Amino acid sequence: MRTTTVRRTHPHHDAPDTTEAFRRLCAMPEGEERDALRQEIVNAWLPMADRLAGRFRNRGEAIEDLRQVAALGLVKAVDRYDPDHGSAFESYAVPTITGEIKRHFRDHMWTLHVPRRVQDLRNRVRAASQELSATVSGHAPTVAEIAEKAGMTEEEACTGLEALDSFTALSLDAQLPGTGDGYSLSDALGGPDGALDVVVDREAVKPALNRLPEREKKILYMRFFRDMTQSSIAEDLGLSQMHVSRLISRCCTRLRDEALRDAA
Repeated sequence: MRTTTVRRTHPHHDAPDTTEAFRRLCAMPEGEERDALRQEIVNAWLPMADRLAGRFRNRGEAIEDLRQVAALGLVKAVDRYDPDHGSAFESYAVPTITGEIKRHFRDHMWTLHVPRRVQDLRNRVRAASQELSATVSGHAPTVAEIAEKAGMTEEEACTGLEALDSFTALSLDAQLPGTGDGYSLSDALGGPDGALDVVVDREAVKPALNRLPEREKKILYMRFFRDMTQSSIAEDLGLSQMHVSRLISRCCTRLRDEALRDAA
């Protein structure tokens, strides 16, 4: 009878055979010898982690940072893997490492805080748009087409499309396109309007002002709205300048006190 030896093969060249090493690792107690074997296994699988990190290059994150995140995912996979479950380490490690990289993009690469629900909608809309762009010719995918492809409502598709442009924020110092004169977003920002405080003060003093005698109202009007001097007011009303000064001071004190009392 002829015996055929089946040789184990791996789907990738960077997938080493560490089955026996994992069995030894699981049987070892905590200590330096176990830590050394664990490090050997991690080092053996690092090329695969680097390959997975390379799938996410050119997405706004440095490849070295992605490799570090992938290595972290690999360490988690090594620590959690149980060879007695029957599955190969690679089938367990790949989704673990990929998930770690995706979590990194989700949690650390957004300049503005975006709810995870919106991030998920963005990713689904992006995938649907790319797939439709490759199959639909003659026009860009519509919101309805994207919603149907992604299995969501059109409202959710619109939210996801809006989030596509929210991954990064534009600096306030960025020059606006087409200006050519250094005009930036910060130049278009508004500032505090002092006139608003004047409006509030005028509204606050109106009730007390209406309660003043007609002569005091007229004096205040001439002084603060017509910008007349005290001597001009005194001459116009046939009073002494000192009397006009006392009336203005007394009226202003009364208005201020009543306005503050009403506010309290």
